Amino acid sequence: MDNLIYLDYNATTPIDPEVEAVMRPYLNTYFGNPSSRYKFGTDARKAVELARNQVAALIGASPEEIIFTSGGSESDNHALKGAAFALRGKGNHIIVSAIEHPAILEVCNWLQKQGFEISYLPVDNQCFTDASQLERLITPQTILVSVMHANNEVGTIQPIAELAGIAHRYGILFHTDAAQSAGKIPIDVSDLQVDMLTIAGHKLYAPKGIGALYIRKGVVLDNLIHGAGQEHNLRAGTENLLEIVGFGKACEIAARDLVKNSKHQSEMCDLLRNKLLMHIPDIHIHSSLTNCLPNTLSVAFRGIPADTLLSTLPLLAASAGAACHPAGITSSHVLVAMGVPTELSMGTIRLSTGKYSTPEEMISAAQMISEAYSLIVAPQEVPKAQPLGDTVKLPQFTHGLGCACKMQPADLEHVLRKLPAITDRNVLVGNASGDDAAVYLINPEQAVVQTLDFFTPIVDDPYDFGAIAAANALSDIYAMGARPLFALNIVAFPVQRLPLEVLEQI
Repeated sequence: MDNLIYLDYNATTPIDPEVEAVMRPYLNTYFGNPSSRYKFGTDARKAVELARNQVAALIGASPEEIIFTSGGSESDNHALKGAAFALRGKGNHIIVSAIEHPAILEVCNWLQKQGFEISYLPVDNQCFTDASQLERLITPQTILVSVMHANNEVGTIQPIAELAGIAHRYGILFHTDAAQSAGKIPIDVSDLQVDMLTIAGHKLYAPKGIGALYIRKGVVLDNLIHGAGQEHNLRAGTENLLEIVGFGKACEIAARDLVKNSKHQSEMCDLLRNKLLMHIPDIHIHSSLTNCLPNTLSVAFRGIPADTLLSTLPLLAASAGAACHPAGITSSHVLVAMGVPTELSMGTIRLSTGKYSTPEEMISAAQMISEAYSLIVAPQEVPKAQPLGDTVKLPQFTHGLGCACKMQPADLEHVLRKLPAITDRNVLVGNASGDDAAVYLINPEQAVVQTLDFFTPIVDDPYDFGAIAAANALSDIYAMGARPLFALNIVAFPVQRLPLEVLEQI
């Protein structure tokens, strides 16, 4: 881990040491139930309310307008479902942007099944929404608008105050998901004019599994979780004391160090961008240079699948699209909404800096990415052991040696999905994982690992195929911590890429 360069702060952040220190006593010393009336409980209640004040201060809210949740997804669910059912007598139409996180989009899919109508606000090629488009979508049945404050993939900051102002002119509630923006840029709920706002703790150096929903005083929501009436009777369940304390401290630190951290992350992001452009001038930058999160860089490599590039960078932590996307390799819905061509969207990686990023890491990361890119675009000839002087030549259609290099990853997953589902509980890894490997449990101490290489040969000569295919298989086995026992190579010539209609019949 010491050599790993972490550039995925938009996916999650490490816990700040100050946060860890504040949380530690609540592991065992201060363990009371905040609803209890004796000292253990009252001490716990004081800690919860201090954290509520700390969270409220970060976004300019009143403490009584903050309820604690299990994270961003629950906050989004509560905002949309709570408003939808509380206002169902007034209307059934909801508007969300086309570039929302799945925690919004999947809720909308579910609400449609409950009889609600959903409209999607489009974005331009820089990922900005158009306020005039919002006004065109509003109908007499519209009860809620939800537009994220800053996009988690490309970092674009939306004109929330303008959009919320339009919604309010029509008497419509407005929610924004600020999971990515909280702690990175200033937020004031009064300036934004929002009725509800989502925060996720693990995006700002707090633990995972904790978040908050701001609910403006006077806004009525149906409850998502029913029970004993904690959190102002809005979210039942004994409070997650340990993580609430850590979340509160993280928000206090974020407010305290906002200017310093934002400046540092921006400088690191600019350095990384400039170094990448120096090495690879023809890369495409999706992220806007203005009105963008200071730490987010979305960059595309035309014609090179992002997973292929990242697989050659074992010491770099970055995302191909958003980390929360469902399994399966498809173009990001955000890039599709922006009108990005497939050859660019499939080659897009997201690099996001944090307060612990260093200039040395940015320079090293740019160098690593450029070297990997060069090897994929113009692979060097690899010397062959026998006979001396010959070379191994890859066919023109491939850019590497793995399965996903010889066919589109989506095609490979398509084939695997057509295989029968495995129900044996001893199969720990199977085709459901989207990989060409399997792990079968023999006993609590032993397991058998099986792997194969799809759609070969990968080189023009059978001898080369055998050598490289064996190396492929062995590397998979060793990567799983296993010991090779048996190998079999089956060679098929001539080489040709099967069309999708043929693959569907396999």
